[in-house]
Amino acid sequence: MQARPTVDLARIMLGVLALSLLIGGSLYILRPFLLALVWATMIVVATWPALDAVQRRLRGHRGPAVVVMLLALMVVIVLPIYGAVSTLAAHADEITTLVTGLPNYTLPPPPNWLASLPLVGARATREWQTLTDAGPGGVLATLQPYAVRVAGWLLARASAIGALVLHLLLTVFICGILYTKGEAAGRIVTRVAQCVAPENGAAMVRLVEHAIRGVALGVVVTALAQSALGGLGVWVAGVPYAGVLTAILFIFCLAQLGPLLPLLASVAWLFMHDARLAAILLLVWSIGVTALDNILRPILIRRAIALPMILILAGVLGGLLAFGMIGLFIGPVLLAVTYALMLAWIDTQEAARAADNAPAMPDTPRAAHNPATHE
Repeated sequence: MQARPTVDLARIMLGVLALSLLIGGSLYILRPFLLALVWATMIVVATWPALDAVQRRLRGHRGPAVVVMLLALMVVIVLPIYGAVSTLAAHADEITTLVTGLPNYTLPPPPNWLASLPLVGARATREWQTLTDAGPGGVLATLQPYAVRVAGWLLARASAIGALVLHLLLTVFICGILYTKGEAAGRIVTRVAQCVAPENGAAMVRLVEHAIRGVALGVVVTALAQSALGGLGVWVAGVPYAGVLTAILFIFCLAQLGPLLPLLASVAWLFMHDARLAAILLLVWSIGVTALDNILRPILIRRAIALPMILILAGVLGGLLAFGMIGLFIGPVLLAVTYALMLAWIDTQEAARAADNAPAMPDTPRAAHNPATHE
């Protein structure tokens, strides 16, 4: 009777404890750089094909290609984010004054054309007149404490420009390192994944790469396009503080709230100041900019990853609510890997059942002519 192998439980527990301490200590040391490292990894993975294209045009020289990519990141990512936050911070006093002055604001009477609108004209006129009759101490005064709280939170985040600039510069610096040593880092990640999952490790790494690239193209590029077009429409229509509204549009689009609410507020401002033609044109433009999300984002995401759109959108929104802005990428990646592993497990189980139900092959007569038993 074969003896059972002994298990050194204490040695296994000490090994797991030592490994946990090493991983925890390493993460604690990298904690100041961890968020910038995650963002840099997402950016590098998403823009790696662009780096390859630039390197081919520069006759295979990696150094100049990295410099070009870092300059492009400064123009495309760093400057718009810094511009949006700095614009909000520069107008902090005006925004605070506007919000705190809400109790003293009296809504003007409804315009005459509002009642002529079909279906909703009469009701909209009544509601508008009710708000007007409420006077300075009416509904706007009730909303003022909540508006002050929201505005204070936004301005507190927007005022930390120094920390934001430092974080963005650190992210760009790490991007430069990853651009230079990207192949080596990719091989290490792939080898670790293959050690954890020998059959599906490499495929999971490629899936994560495609998911990050698809979300970056679908979310960030769409947000840039919508905020730029929406800000252009607001500026052409003559709405004041077009720069602030463009920054708000960009934040709304990144947060997956869409550009419609800020644009509708601009349309309402134009209607209140009797700029009817500009308001109607901006309303049409706003609908087109909002509909761009449903056209551009699926096309960009589908080019990078073949997953159900509902799964990608759930990952984007759920990740945003769970992890903040970085969750835009973490959520879809986690759902994509889970979905792919589930499909791989189902395929494996179905293949195993098919093999068990397959008819047994008859024995071949070659066994009778085995050289080891032939005289």
